Amino acid sequence: MESKSCNNFISYVGFEEHEMQNLGNSRRNSINENNIKLLPGEAVVAKAQNVLMFEPVSESKQGISGVLSVTNFKLTFITADDNGDDIYQQNHLYGYTDTCLSNIDTIYLIIGDKKKSKLVPGASVPSKVKGIFIICKNLRTWSFSFKFSPLGDGKNILNALLHHAFPTKHHLLFAYEYTEPYYSSVWKEVNLFRNLSDWNDELDRTYCKVAHLKKGWRLSLANAKFQMCPSLSEYIIVPVSVTDSQLFKAAQHFQGSRPPVWCWSNEQGAALVKMSELCPSITERTQENIMLENIRKSNPRKLQPEIIELSKDISVKAVSSSFSKFVHLCSPESVRQFLIQENNFYSLLESTKWLKYVSYCLQKSVEASELLNSGVPVILQEGTGRDVCCIISSLVQLLLDPYFRTITGFQSLLQKEWVAAGHPFCDRLGHLKNDGSEKSPLFLLYLDCVWQLCQQFPAEFEFTETYLTTLWDTSHVSIFETFIFNCERDRIKAATDPNTRLVLRSVWDWREQFSEQDILLFYNPFFTPPPPPSAPDGSPPTPPPKTKSNFLKPLHHIPCLEIWLQCYFRWIPHLVINNGGRSQIEMYARLLQNDIAQLELDVKNGGPQSSSPVDKISTYLLQMNINSFYPFSNKKSGNTVSTPIVNTSFIMTESMIDAQSLLTAPD
Repeated sequence: MESKSCNNFISYVGFEEHEMQNLGNSRRNSINENNIKLLPGEAVVAKAQNVLMFEPVSESKQGISGVLSVTNFKLTFITADDNGDDIYQQNHLYGYTDTCLSNIDTIYLIIGDKKKSKLVPGASVPSKVKGIFIICKNLRTWSFSFKFSPLGDGKNILNALLHHAFPTKHHLLFAYEYTEPYYSSVWKEVNLFRNLSDWNDELDRTYCKVAHLKKGWRLSLANAKFQMCPSLSEYIIVPVSVTDSQLFKAAQHFQGSRPPVWCWSNEQGAALVKMSELCPSITERTQENIMLENIRKSNPRKLQPEIIELSKDISVKAVSSSFSKFVHLCSPESVRQFLIQENNFYSLLESTKWLKYVSYCLQKSVEASELLNSGVPVILQEGTGRDVCCIISSLVQLLLDPYFRTITGFQSLLQKEWVAAGHPFCDRLGHLKNDGSEKSPLFLLYLDCVWQLCQQFPAEFEFTETYLTTLWDTSHVSIFETFIFNCERDRIKAATDPNTRLVLRSVWDWREQFSEQDILLFYNPFFTPPPPPSAPDGSPPTPPPKTKSNFLKPLHHIPCLEIWLQCYFRWIPHLVINNGGRSQIEMYARLLQNDIAQLELDVKNGGPQSSSPVDKISTYLLQMNINSFYPFSNKKSGNTVSTPIVNTSFIMTESMIDAQSLLTAPD
């Protein structure tokens, strides 16, 4: 791509009236400000007329005119320039030109050519606002100009955003205002780990109650009503040789009162354990040694556990700093900035250290998995054991347990290792403005690691990258209890508070957000189902067949890793490949699967029930007219790279599979 001289984003807001997109009076008046789709409990807080919205990283000085509104749930832009022929994910809760307030990360006030000022809650807003630039947590950017808006509209919008997008208390989140009736169906599929039976089922599934292994671990009620540790689940699994009184005593010596707790065991009885570090004021290690000895006793071969310390090379603060640099690389404000970054992309990427941390997490997961596979118990130790421990423990179980590679299993894994284990989602995702908490995308780092696994083992995971990207987007929707609390204790307190009682809506009820058609995109057409697990009875277990799916050993060095294009670059129109990219291969596989299913049905019914697949060529071409970031980005962008559409002689060659955006070179 050749370099072009262009203006910065800031210059977009200073143009004259003849540069505004000509919608005509009739069309401009046809924009109905009352057409905002409001959820039950949602209300409009502020509104601005004749606002111009600009496409991200666009050379064009023409904006799309519309009505910009702020509700207690989202920022929404309504325009008459919508012919309805776009292809993107349809969310029941918000539209393509909406963003949830809890997704807003940074707001800039445009104060002149090439100048902008970052605004924080409580900052004074001028009476005349020329324009704003917004960066979201999912890396989407929004550019608005109030050049033609009535005086005061821009100020009203900005004040509303600063007040409602950065709440200071939980009850100010939209989840407390949302009045839609909720009938959860999650319990039928996903294990939420909120009662005794959930944990007993997991013990049964992981061999811990099979014959010679059943004496190693037990379910403890020492934390009932969170009396021992506020951030752990009420139900924890500990070595059989540890009494509840010993557990209480030991917990006082560990940070956050979090003693060692069980995560998972394999058929050899090797257990994966999470443990926080000792309190800084504790100098003697007697209680820690006692717990380590009990973990050793829980192993059938009485092997000494291996401790993997996770605080040496990675931290919450380091990941946050890395991501801040990475965001700057993924959300350029202008074409000029985009071109400069593209010319130095790999050096800039290296300086962020983002892939370094992805590599680190995968490396530690492989290290722990190899130890467990050899029968050695593993203890993951870190600070309070609520951050990097969640990443590594979840990755280890993905590498060793095929069940967690299914969608249901993966969601149960997140409930066990993140939600029930007390990962501080509220603090790390920045749902509340709290100067005492650290915001850091640990969950995104984990999802990136999982995406790397999906690239290296494409037939081993039931879910797709679209599922993972959607999961990251959904973590910023202030409706689902899964991501808006720091621990189970906070969730229970919110659900039982007589003054502000909250309906706990699980994110795993995907039909609350998407149609069946969109949910189908979560399922990997290349997935190979795992073998059925052994029955948890009293007899020695029959080991599962030693297939490739039993132990995944990914390549973890940085040169072996890729950039998650769909998640990080989907909002940059210059990187969209029309009718190209990996989404084409996945879509074609789905169409072939449909044909196979139809042929099987025809054979079963004794004759063809529909037209031949050969007659569906035009249908295929129509359905595959999607871009490389499908189903997230708008297909009708003028700043895209055009590639030929696949035809009936389509062959899944290596060159097709390696189709990438401009930022990555083919292998």
